[in-house]
Amino acid sequence: MRLTLAFCLASLAAPLACRAQAPAQIRVDVGLVNVGFSVRDDKGNLVTNLTRDDFEIAEDGVPQKISFFARSTDVPLTLGLIMDVSGSQQSFLKPHHNDLQAFLKTVLQPQDRAFLVCFANNLRLMSDHSNSPQDLVAALKEFDKGRNVQDFPIIGPREHRILGTAFYDAIFYSSTQMMQNVEHSRRALIVFSDGEDNSSAHHMLDAIEAAQTNDVLLFTIRYTEVRDGRLNARNKYGMSVMERIARETGGADFDGQGKGLLDGFRQIDTQLRSSFELAYHTSNPPGDKTFHKIAIKPKPAGLTVRAKTGYYSR
Repeated sequence: MRLTLAFCLASLAAPLACRAQAPAQIRVDVGLVNVGFSVRDDKGNLVTNLTRDDFEIAEDGVPQKISFFARSTDVPLTLGLIMDVSGSQQSFLKPHHNDLQAFLKTVLQPQDRAFLVCFANNLRLMSDHSNSPQDLVAALKEFDKGRNVQDFPIIGPREHRILGTAFYDAIFYSSTQMMQNVEHSRRALIVFSDGEDNSSAHHMLDAIEAAQTNDVLLFTIRYTEVRDGRLNARNKYGMSVMERIARETGGADFDGQGKGLLDGFRQIDTQLRSSFELAYHTSNPPGDKTFHKIAIKPKPAGLTVRAKTGYYSR
């Protein structure tokens, strides 16, 4: 830095050269990989009394050194509620506003924040990052009462969309745009949908990669509209999509019909409060534009880990 300063002072006749030197002094820790994960015993119970020394982590089969480790309760939570309000989903959440508010009151601690995005063929920010369950649910009720969607800002770029459901774009932009400037935070999205898409600019792998790269857990609560008592091909496709995006990111998939919504809320709350966060400096070149597989191995016997399967290095 002293050499750089001396060079610039001696080169007043060439100010552009001085300005070109300055950015070289900025260093960004792009090689740090963050992973949120949960651990269960052989009976399926969540395990919370573990430490850094109880785990080994490998990237592409190569052991990595854990640089940071914490229990989830020690790290603030940023939670996104992603609501599908297309034709097949509009009536699903209306009877459950009180259940949603009760869940948010339980899961959100004073240091936590949540936001609400509703989507059909466009993505709308209904409530920005807030710690108030009442404000979040009030925004959803305003939408349900028929308030003009033009009153709410669009998330992501303005796209010309012909059909009605931009499911993948909702996950992509919620994992990227809405998770900006929330460093040192656990990140999770709860996606309420049937997993069917016909209007996105992105595809399923884009959505998964965006969540993995930004260390976002995806929890999916699925409501599938069944006609004549039989699943059609698109229903089956949507169900498999919801299961896969949850599994690949370390979250979980729930059937929201009947009492499944309440059970999903309970399990999500438990996992978010009973998980761990770790970080390591990758031995691979940062930004090499390839997928890197992550494997977390608990040292005590009989334990299994639920975490994202890897990340795409951009």
